[in-house]
Amino acid sequence: MTTILIIDDDDQLRKSFHKLLTEEGYDVRSAASGEAGLEILEKLVPDLVILDMRLPGMNGLETFQTIHRIESKLPVIIMTAYGTTETAIEATKLGAFDYILKPFDIPDMLAVIRQGLEAGRFMRSPVVMDASPENAFREAIIGRSTSMQELYKAIGRVAPTDATVLIRGESGTGKELVARAVYQHSERAHAPFLIINCVAIPDTLLESELFGYEKGAFTGAAHRRVGKIEQAHGGTVFLDEIGDMPFSLQSKMLRLIQEKSIERLGGRETISVDVRIIAATNRNLEVAIADGRFREDLYYRLKVVTIWLPPLSKRSGDIPLLTEYFLSRYAAEGGIDNPGITKDAKNLLANYSWPGNVRELSNVVQKSLIFNRGAPLSSDDILHAISERKSVQGLEEDNLKPLIQKVVRQKLLADTSENMFDSCTDFFASVLISEALNLTGGNRSRAAKLLGLSRPTLHSKIEKYGIRLKTFAKEERTPSQNDVNFFKS
Repeated sequence: MTTILIIDDDDQLRKSFHKLLTEEGYDVRSAASGEAGLEILEKLVPDLVILDMRLPGMNGLETFQTIHRIESKLPVIIMTAYGTTETAIEATKLGAFDYILKPFDIPDMLAVIRQGLEAGRFMRSPVVMDASPENAFREAIIGRSTSMQELYKAIGRVAPTDATVLIRGESGTGKELVARAVYQHSERAHAPFLIINCVAIPDTLLESELFGYEKGAFTGAAHRRVGKIEQAHGGTVFLDEIGDMPFSLQSKMLRLIQEKSIERLGGRETISVDVRIIAATNRNLEVAIADGRFREDLYYRLKVVTIWLPPLSKRSGDIPLLTEYFLSRYAAEGGIDNPGITKDAKNLLANYSWPGNVRELSNVVQKSLIFNRGAPLSSDDILHAISERKSVQGLEEDNLKPLIQKVVRQKLLADTSENMFDSCTDFFASVLISEALNLTGGNRSRAAKLLGLSRPTLHSKIEKYGIRLKTFAKEERTPSQNDVNFFKS
């Protein structure tokens, strides 16, 4: 279970954190002082620390520095009042994952906690290059084909250097795992490793997320904010999907690589930073340059070393190894015996084209294992998982969008309450949870895994929405009259 350590002298706040985070499925430990927190740290290394800046005795900054010396890869989130923001910024520059102002919104805090836990996992969980059964619980780059042997050599050669790396390949080939392997075998492996997905963050927020901002830089900028680049000082930043980075930001990224310096949004101070850049894309950057969507000078700065990941269709000989690895891993995660796989199923996997590459193979094996009854995975199990994914992928946005718009429009016209947004959000959340429970025959653990929720969170939402578990059978549920009325044109 994921463990979080709270260090704060406010008894009520510690109790509130304990209740909130326990309901989210975390194991929570707490301490009222820096000294007490360090005593806990000597006995147990948590997955994340939430630390208040103002503490009796050893203050927050001193406590953080001690924690950082003991466990440099342990993510620490600083809590601070407005008056101690500068101290929190200093801690962030020294390696704290992030800071958040008191009082804070619970959703914001939970989001930062999830990000911190993910960053900690990336830094502390090694990416192995071995499919041995003992590595079933570990993330691994699997393959013995000639192209994969060349990949391993490239990682070994570039990792000890400080060269900028551009990782290229189709979606689902494992570019993030390669970036983490380069980081973990580098001289910066003791320092931060932060991932920025250039597609996941809206264009309007990406600049401030990367470079930070000064107080008053825009409406709502009530205090100075350190960006991810500064947070990663001394470490590595992985820019995923850099081919989709807005053209307006590419000049700033070029300056960072060339001059090792940045300016915060709304600021004039030049800030020196020491970070290594690893970037990845599935885009054709050469075409983007020709179309004026990507800077040619940035392209050449990024591709000091280029690592190409082959599509799975070009290394079909690795599919049996990958299949056995995913079977072992997901069986171990689910606490079940590995049921194995039939010869016909292996042949089917070997001859399928895998447009989604390794990610698709992983999902197909996991889904087949979830709905399998303990017997070896058959070709029917695999076909069902593949056809289900293909049918979902076939529902293109152009076909789905009108249906979703129609449903939302009817909801807006039918509901006159003031909290319309919450009402719509609750409706779609209840439908999503209901269908996950349908698919798993009412099994909450499996439904929570499908939804990416902790089991306690799923349980609280089931109660919130009044979802009746006894209506869920292992076959498809018959729509209720409410469902029919709502979706009926």
